[in-house]
Amino acid sequence: MTSPHPIPSPGERALQAHLGTAERANSFYSRQVHPVLTAPMVDFIARQSMVFLSTADAAGRCDSSFRAGPPGFVTVLDDRTLAYPEYRGNGVMASAGNIAENPHVGLLFMDFTHHHIGLHVNGTAGLLAPADPRIAHARIPVDSAPGRQPELWVHITVHEAYVHCSKHIPHLEPASRPRRDESAQRPKDSDYFVAPPADLLGAGNQNGHMAHDPRFPR
Repeated sequence: MTSPHPIPSPGERALQAHLGTAERANSFYSRQVHPVLTAPMVDFIARQSMVFLSTADAAGRCDSSFRAGPPGFVTVLDDRTLAYPEYRGNGVMASAGNIAENPHVGLLFMDFTHHHIGLHVNGTAGLLAPADPRIAHARIPVDSAPGRQPELWVHITVHEAYVHCSKHIPHLEPASRPRRDESAQRPKDSDYFVAPPADLLGAGNQNGHMAHDPRFPR
């Protein structure tokens, strides 16, 4: 059977042969893997308010990230092209920096609430200024951050798109974000994963165990 999948990697093929899954894999490639976005995929992306993003630098060192906005903040420009805005953040530019070195990206859209299904979109990305004609003259229907201007746009050419099956996808219900109790023991974001000062931990490790961080309730 000939697969229309663009380039099954040598690693995929080797493991399929080793584990005897080549026939199942070819069936998946033939039915589920598409070189462009199908109409149901376009509709699905327009309903999504978040996406998981994977990038890697020129040496292959990976980074995973998360983007969110109102439904449709990732815009389908046509069946081979997506775009989403990048706003001012912590200044690290991890994802965009990787794209500047290595254009290969992977996106995973997940519906946790209604149909419990996901969509993988793999392709190559470029970084565009907001004034670039490919953005300035495109039909961008969603203002994903009213009052803020994107620093740049990520412009993605689709190479393949395919389903992520519903098995093991948890059910999540959308809810308004609760008002934070400022008196609660919760470090601010910039300190959340930073080790606390030694004097805050006190004597700490007396019995060979890691000291408890008193900023968090047990």
